[in-house]
Amino acid sequence: MREIVLDTETTGFDPQQGHRVVEIGCLELINHIPTGKTFHKYLNPERDMPAEAFAVHGLAEDFLRDQPLFADVVEEFLVFVEDSPLIAHNAEFDFRFVNAELSRCGLAKLGMDRAIDTVAMARSKFPGAPASLDALCKRFMIDNGSRTLHGALLDAQLLAEVYLELIGGRQPDLMLATGSDDDTGLVADIVHRVARPHAAGETELAAHTEFLKKITNPIWLR
Repeated sequence: MREIVLDTETTGFDPQQGHRVVEIGCLELINHIPTGKTFHKYLNPERDMPAEAFAVHGLAEDFLRDQPLFADVVEEFLVFVEDSPLIAHNAEFDFRFVNAELSRCGLAKLGMDRAIDTVAMARSKFPGAPASLDALCKRFMIDNGSRTLHGALLDAQLLAEVYLELIGGRQPDLMLATGSDDDTGLVADIVHRVARPHAAGETELAAHTEFLKKITNPIWLR
């Protein structure tokens, strides 16, 4: 099963007011295990950077001015996400911005039926508790010490760990290989041991006989 964890950084809260995506980060999960494959781009929003947004992610106009436009990377983005479910923290926000960018390119929008919203999952599992990414990292003892500012790829990596905890906990690797040269994932060079004897010894038989004397009409003597 392939899933994509998605996060964006933007110039503001509402694409209908001209705000744009400035960073997009995705990572791939196969059967709930990160594969190491990622998609990460900084983007030129073709507008100024409000101070409030800069305080969140630290992406300045001068830096973003030299980055590609969303239209320049959209094909690569769509190839990466394919038709996989998209895991996002407050998915409606990220989908709204990505879909606004897709619309500018004359492309079909992402359907919300693909969204897996970890905020909704957290609120359902822990009613009344804080559901921010930082709060969930703290709850699940996930190290987010490097998160001094928001960043799309870093947040996607943290969110992947949070998501795995929300669905039941991170699972260990189930590979059973013992270092053999094959890639079957099966245990190689099994050591066969002689079966241990299970017959009762003389001491055990004597103790059993004495025990039977204490029982009325034991079935073992019929």
